[in-house]
Amino acid sequence: MTRLLRVDCHVHTMWSGDSTTTPDELAGAVVTSGIDVLCITDHSTIDGALRLADELPCRVVVGQEQRTPEGELIGLFLTEKIPAGCRSATEAAQAIRSCGGLVYVPHPYDPMRHRLAGGVLERLAGEELVDVVEVRNGKTPLESLNEEAASACRRLDLAAGGGSDAHVPEAIGAVYVETPDFNGPREFLVALRAPETQVVGHHFDGARPWRARVVPSVWRRTGG
Repeated sequence: MTRLLRVDCHVHTMWSGDSTTTPDELAGAVVTSGIDVLCITDHSTIDGALRLADELPCRVVVGQEQRTPEGELIGLFLTEKIPAGCRSATEAAQAIRSCGGLVYVPHPYDPMRHRLAGGVLERLAGEELVDVVEVRNGKTPLESLNEEAASACRRLDLAAGGGSDAHVPEAIGAVYVETPDFNGPREFLVALRAPETQVVGHHFDGARPWRARVVPSVWRRTGG
C-alpha cells in the first residue's frame, strides 16, 4: 500500500511578523512531526516560503494568508504575492486564482480569529471562488467550531483541508491532512477528495512561558 503524505496546510514563520519560528527551528519541527509537505502561509508575504522552498527537509507549498475587510483568505501554490489593499474577499480570491493558486478558507467559524464575515463563504462558493475549506485548525479551541466548518464544507461540496496554524515550532503538525501523492494545485485538489484522505489532529495551545527572542531580521529581504 502506498504511504499517504502528511500535509500541514497552514503554517507561519518569522516572516509573518507574529511568529518567531526560524528556518532552523522549522526544519527540526518538520523532522520531529513527520510532515512531508509544509504549506508556508505567512501573513501578507511569500518571501519566507520562497526562501525556504529548497532549504527544508520536506516539500514546500508557497502560500500567503491575506486579510481583507471581509476576513482572511489563504492562497496556496502561489507564483506571486497577493497584492495588499484587496477591497473584498472576492477581489483577493480573484487575485489568488489569477496566478494559478488555490483559494483556501482558514478557520471559517472561529469567532476569535479574522474569519470571513457572515455569508461571505457562501457567496464566494456561489461565485466558484473557493477551492478548500479548513475543517480543522490547530488553534481553534472548540470542536463544535471545527464541526461547523466541516458541515459547511460538505454542504457546499468543497474540498476539506486542515492545518496547525502554527506560530511556534512545537505546533507544526498538530493538524495535517493525509493524502495520496500529488504534483501541483490541480492534483492536490483531486488528492483532497480521494476516499483514503483524512484530516488528522488536535487543538494545540501548549504552555509557552515568556522568553526573550532574537531572530534574524527579514527587513532587507522583504523590503519592509
